[in-house]
Parts: sequence; structure tokens; C-alpha cells
Amino acid sequence: MSDTTGSTSSKTPPPGCPAHGSAVQLGGLEYQQTPSQLYRTMRREHGAVAPVFLDGDIPAWLVLGYPEVSYVTSHDELFARDSRRWNQWPNIPADWPLMPFVGYQPSVLFTEGPEHQRRAGVITQALEGVDQFELARECQSIAESLIASFGGSGQTELMSTYAHALPARAVLWMCGMPQGSADTEQLVDDLRISLDAGEGDDPVAAYMRVGERIMQLVKEKRDRPGPDVTSRMLQDAAGLSDEEIVQDLISVIAAAQQPTANWICNTLRLLLTDERFAVNVSGGRVSVGDALNEVLWLDTPTQNFIGRWAVRDTQLGGRLIREGDCLVLGLAAANTDPQIWPESHVGAENSSHLSFSNGEHRCPYPAPLLADVMARTAVETLLERLPDLVLGVDPSELTWRPSIWMRGLNSLPVQFTPAVH
Repeated sequence: MSDTTGSTSSKTPPPGCPAHGSAVQLGGLEYQQTPSQLYRTMRREHGAVAPVFLDGDIPAWLVLGYPEVSYVTSHDELFARDSRRWNQWPNIPADWPLMPFVGYQPSVLFTEGPEHQRRAGVITQALEGVDQFELARECQSIAESLIASFGGSGQTELMSTYAHALPARAVLWMCGMPQGSADTEQLVDDLRISLDAGEGDDPVAAYMRVGERIMQLVKEKRDRPGPDVTSRMLQDAAGLSDEEIVQDLISVIAAAQQPTANWICNTLRLLLTDERFAVNVSGGRVSVGDALNEVLWLDTPTQNFIGRWAVRDTQLGGRLIREGDCLVLGLAAANTDPQIWPESHVGAENSSHLSFSNGEHRCPYPAPLLADVMARTAVETLLERLPDLVLGVDPSELTWRPSIWMRGLNSLPVQFTPAVH
């Protein structure tokens, strides 16, 4: 994202859009480190629906209110998912940084109506075939293998060595990729690069390799089906083409990997820095569950989601939304809406957060349950194997990634007594 601050922009508003004369630029240091404060300011100044500028001063609306996000996601006839409706396409350059998020693709993410129901139904049926106890055992095996790779050193950086790798390997196992093979490891790395590119990485090339390997997997499973998600999608009566299955598998894998990795790491950060969890965290399964749920409320991995596009002129939160306007779903802001949390008290025991979105385009059931199995197993196994795990730096030194979309740490260095094999 750009280096601009979260201050009010004085840019010339787009024609016919006076609200965007006071629009907030999404991005900057304030957004990275304390987005909740920026949401509070925006809510105070603009209400539940705020005018914002995306990269390159492209106007959009950020939906901050819990009732408003729930309304948008429940009314597909007013706020649709096909980005080709956007009225800003004439102003969008081909190399726009957010193109991977909004450029139309023939995947389940951008479908609407009966076609979306058909595509999402195939994914749901395929995921329902995953045995959650078997997944937990596989995640524990993956966790123990990863811990063994760094356990003797007494220190590691958990984002790269553990939190990202575990859900990537687990979801590829669910899809029928052979564990431990060189091309599976290459795919794990390419997934990381395509979703969260670092310095010197080529995310476009990595994404192309992911597509090629998933297409190869689909062809393999068409010839030799197995008890896996890919095979079940191929065998579904809806009869999706290989190309449709590749697109939808990539969506499933991406949705499972990056958010779950940040969910794991944000939970570990909470457990290692908040004294409420310090007393009984070692083997304390109850507190791990509380921490996992609290993170979904207060540090949800998917902060904002782009987006929905207005089907026609309509009203939302006292704003006139024009046909073709883009709405960014402020999931993190909605989760901390003071209307639902008086006195700013967020109850971790409540699970009605919007972290998996809402409505027809929410994460397909049972994806949130499978993500919970992965995250819970990852956290519990790490704490059981390394019971004296402590943060390797002062908590104030932890920094968040410069993304308005994902909420995740740059790194999570830890120290522990070296494990003896």
C-alpha cells in the first residue's frame, strides 16, 4: 500500500461524489500499527459508511458498521460480487496494485446467483467429506515435523518456520497432494510468494506456477481419484470443468492458507504477551480456545475485503451509493462496532463475529470449522512441545505487515529450551 497517512485527503472529489472531498486514504503507518484507532476516528467523522481512497486515489466506500456489513452481505440483489460492474474501470491502470483482488476471474469468488450456488455447492460438498479428526491428526503430524526442524536450536521465527507452513501443507493434504514431495514443498513456497510476496519475490510467476501445478493435480485425480477434496469436486454431479475446478481450488487453498496462518500467529502473539493467558497457557486448552476466538474479534486475519459493487443507486448508512460504486467490507471495524460492544468490552465467548464474512458469499460451511481445527492444533501442539516458549523480543518491537487487507505480523521471534530428540 502507499505510504500516505490515514489523514483526511484534500484530493478533488470525483464528479457527482461530494462525500469523497473528505475521503480518507487507506494505508500508511497508522493503519499498519493501530487500525482500530483509525476506524474509531472514521466512525466518529463519517458514520457507519466512510468515503475512502484506494491506491491511486480511486474512490470507494468503507463499510464500518456491524449492521451495515451484515446488510450488504445479506442483499446480493443490491450489492453484487461481479467486479465488472465497477464504475471506476476507465480510471484503473493495468498494473494497479489491487488488480489481483478486483480483476474479474472465472472463479467462485466472482460468480452470482444460481451459478454461485452451483460452484459454492461443489466446494461445500467436497469440504464436508473431510474427516475433522483425521485432519487434526495430520495437522499434529505436520506440526511435530516443523517443530523438530527448529526445536533443537532454542529459537526460531514462527511466521516463516511454522505458522505459514502448517496450514499450507494441511490444505494441500486435504486436496490430495502427496506430503513431503519436492513439488509439494515448491507449491507451499509458491503459495506464500503469490499471497504474501517479500523483497525480491515474483508473485505473478509464483501464481502461474500454482495454477499449473493445481491443473496437473486435477488431471492426476481425474485419472486416479482418491479420498480428497479435488476428487470429490471432480465427481460432483454439477459437472464442473477442469478449468473451473482449478480456479475454485486455488480460491479454497488461498482462503485456507493466508488467513489461517495469521490467525495462528496473532493467537500466539496474544498468548505470549497478554498476562490474562500467562497463568495456565501451558496445556491450557480452554485458554487457547478463548484466545483463538478473541483474535477473530480484535485482530481478525482478514481486516477488510474488497468487495461488493452496487447494482443500482441505493442508500446505506445515510449515504447515497451510486450504481457501480465499490464497497469495501470493513470486517475488523464491524467486529469492534461500539453498537454491539457497549463500554468497548468484547466478549471472547461470543462467536457472532464477521471474520468469515456473512451471507451467501461467506466462507462455505464447513471451512471455518476446518480452519479452527488447523489453528487450534497448531497452537496447542506448539505449546505442548515447547512449554517454556517466550517472546524473543520486547512486545513493543513486534510490527504489523503494511496491508489494509490482512492483519498479520512481519515476524514472531521466540525462544525456548532446546528440545532433545
